[in-house]
Amino acid sequence: MPSLDIMLDLSLETCRYHYEGAMQTVIATSVDGRRVSFPATALRRIVMPDGAHGVFRLTFSEEGKFVSMVAVRRWDPA
Repeated sequence: MPSLDIMLDLSLETCRYHYEGAMQTVIATSVDGRRVSFPATALRRIVMPDGAHGVFRLTFSEEGKFVSMVAVRRWDPA
């Protein structure tokens, strides 16, 4: 399955905004500069008490549909 690594630096408040359904999609930039969108519900799997900070791998089906999101490397917000 195709995958793409993205960097996220989202506060808990921003994650909550997406989590509560105010936004249906998240638009992010991959580490190689491509723009990608994925369902905001995917944040539920990766949000920590301080938000979502780090590099995350998005996996897509051959048709381009979102399949999963996992942390590759997390960091503490500065």
